[in-house]
Amino acid sequence: MIPRLGTKELVENLEYFPVLGITGPRQVGKTTLSKKLAGEIEKEVIYLDMENPTDLSKLSEPALYFEKNEDACIIIDEVQRVPELFPILRSLIDKKRIPARFILTGSASPELIRDSSESLAGRIAYKELTAFNYIEICNHKFSGLHWFRGGFPLSFLAPSDRTSITWINNFIQTYIERDLPLLGLKAAPTFLRNLWLMLAHIHGNVMNMELLSKSLEVTGPTIKKYIQFLSEAYLIRILPPFHINIKKRIVKSPKIYIRDSGILHQLLGISTYDMLEGNPMKGNSWEGYVIEQISLHIQNQYEMYFYRTHQGAECDLVLTIANKPEIAVEIKYTNAPRVGKGLKTSIDDLDTKKNFIICLSKEEFPIADNIIACSMFTFINKYLKIG
Repeated sequence: MIPRLGTKELVENLEYFPVLGITGPRQVGKTTLSKKLAGEIEKEVIYLDMENPTDLSKLSEPALYFEKNEDACIIIDEVQRVPELFPILRSLIDKKRIPARFILTGSASPELIRDSSESLAGRIAYKELTAFNYIEICNHKFSGLHWFRGGFPLSFLAPSDRTSITWINNFIQTYIERDLPLLGLKAAPTFLRNLWLMLAHIHGNVMNMELLSKSLEVTGPTIKKYIQFLSEAYLIRILPPFHINIKKRIVKSPKIYIRDSGILHQLLGISTYDMLEGNPMKGNSWEGYVIEQISLHIQNQYEMYFYRTHQGAECDLVLTIANKPEIAVEIKYTNAPRVGKGLKTSIDDLDTKKNFIICLSKEEFPIADNIIACSMFTFINKYLKIG
């Protein structure tokens, strides 16, 4: 098992909170992590899978079952399938509030987050579990394939690229035909596939709602609703533009990214690393990959934006604290980066003191006044100071 970052924090949460909620898309290792966490505490552990009819039948009288096992840590997997449990859990916890009574896991679901937030507020600590990030696997023999294969464990650890591709294609099909509808996204599988394909082709670009709605023959509000759902399901990232207190005319629409690079590449039909190197979407893919890796390490300290004006100033990533720009980042798939006029103007507009070009070079060097060129690994480990 590849150790997951943040495990120590989760154990600490279990020692204080009655409930730990682990959310994230399917197949990222939520069940494996929850069982490992349960093994860290001195309690009997009971595992219930809400997709298993036998386990589900055990909760025909949930209050009685939970009271009978009130001294155990009960793992409830795919809990979003039984939202009626949340009020019962709240009542039982209030009667006997002790740490580590429940670990709830659920595939990314807006319903899960909303219902548990309303019913278990103050009683639950949340953790979003993502696919493997680069820091977790950088010492692994497959680390060079992380960008191409993505971070889902069964894709990343596959014995061959062909097996990885097969797994991703099956994952995409299952999510479209089964998982997203079960999570509450009511749309035809063909429409969902076309939407996902279109989002892959605009990956790293500013979203054109009019173009999307016209191409898919639905209204703009409908497209917006579907995109927001996919974002809350942790499948895409919506990166908003930064505009507070900036007087210049700016681009107001967000950028769209497919969060997992392996899924992106298969939606684009990129089946080998050589194909990726020669694909015109290579730069956009790399940009999204770097942004995703950074996002997994900033916790709640920074907010993420991009910056672009109609006059030509552009910056791929702006990290802010309390609406104040702190770090400006340009992302380049090259060993020999150059500072463009658009980045210089952005830095002047944003007045950021820490500015970087993240590139392929393993060496770190100042490339211009107040701008450092470095690798993604160096930026995350050396300059992305958290806390």
